[in-house]
Amino acid sequence: MDVEEFVRRKLADGEEEPAIHKSLTDHIIRMKKTNSSYASAFAEAVIQEVKNSRNLSGDFFSFEAAGVKMGEFGVGSRGKGDFFAHRQIARIIGKTSASVGVDEMDDAGAVSAGGNYIICTVDGMHSRLSDFPYLAGFHVTRATLRDTYVMGAKPVMLFSDIHVADDGDVAKIFDYTAGITTVGEAMNVPLVTGSTLRIGGDMVLGNRLTGCVGAVGVADHLTARKSTAPGDVLLMTEGAGGGTIATAAIYSGFPEVVEQTINLNFLTACETLMKNDIFYHIHAMTDVTNGGLRGDAFEMAETAGCKIVIDEAAMSGLVEPHVRRMLEKLQIDYLGVSLDALLIVAPPDAADEICRVIKSAGVKIHAIGYAEKGKPESVLMVEGKEQDFAPRFRESAYTPVKKVADTDVRNFDEMKENVLRASEAAIQKKQRVLANLMKKQKGTGS
Repeated sequence: MDVEEFVRRKLADGEEEPAIHKSLTDHIIRMKKTNSSYASAFAEAVIQEVKNSRNLSGDFFSFEAAGVKMGEFGVGSRGKGDFFAHRQIARIIGKTSASVGVDEMDDAGAVSAGGNYIICTVDGMHSRLSDFPYLAGFHVTRATLRDTYVMGAKPVMLFSDIHVADDGDVAKIFDYTAGITTVGEAMNVPLVTGSTLRIGGDMVLGNRLTGCVGAVGVADHLTARKSTAPGDVLLMTEGAGGGTIATAAIYSGFPEVVEQTINLNFLTACETLMKNDIFYHIHAMTDVTNGGLRGDAFEMAETAGCKIVIDEAAMSGLVEPHVRRMLEKLQIDYLGVSLDALLIVAPPDAADEICRVIKSAGVKIHAIGYAEKGKPESVLMVEGKEQDFAPRFRESAYTPVKKVADTDVRNFDEMKENVLRASEAAIQKKQRVLANLMKKQKGTGS
């Protein structure tokens, strides 16, 4: 519970302060199991702080609201809304000197340095693994290393950020870190730095955990999505999922499936591949995560400017059997959920050798599609006929709560207009503040 948000909403609704104070005091007593004297003083201080910080104006204290909530636009849910929001982030950042920038929608960025490329990426832990910190740390670390490898880079270090709400047990930090370092030590990539904070400081009651893990790598051959070319073949490894599949298993009554997600198959496949000369024939790599293959194929087509064709019959055999059975029982579309499989784009004459090398690491792989000239889009071939393969508004609903959330959807085009307006306002603010900063710099003669 966010006590600051609670007070802001009550004041905005015109509720009297004594009533707000009493209600908040009662909530604090229930949540923190504390005495009434402390809860009352805490509530009074929160109300005072909120009053002091209300109605401030100017670039530093206000922003252009979109009138669209994160959840209702699907931000973080790896579908159309999420992709649109991320493209607005890319607009705000703008063109940079990066070799691979955020505008290319890869999972990692790259800059040129000393004849090589430095790769940097960061992944947030799955929000529903808050009560399972070891799984959260394990899967987010594996995810950030995947994003490094698929850019053609050898990971050299990890960094971590963890936030636990005020009432969370300190041990969550330790269990989360153990999950991170399990993967790091297995792949010989050290965790070198990080940050540990409380969510919202004193203002958030509860024990929610969130955080991220990032990685830095070095590459001499980039395998970014933009290198996909017409005529290329798409190869994919078997996927058993990560944080998303673990979450689906836990909250849908299939905890035994979590064990299938605890593996290093993707990482060892990449390590093996990068030690072989055939690696330099690969055009692009990605992991099947962002809204499943529906999302990744769509993003790849958009970035590379070509048509991506996926053969559903070839794809279906590359979902780990235990995971596949669970998804079928739960009626979850496996094409629209993160499988954590490795997707490789390469010329046809390199495909067989790539498959041979990866199979030598004990990982299943085969061709699932191809790229061709045409409108930048992704299509699914089912029994010889093309079907639309565009990402949905959100990724496949993989928990009971998500199935309910999918029933409450606003008009997407209307929301897009409002989000676009808000992103444009952010760009204009950046330009105003930057211009003032540059004037100050000139004024100091530095």
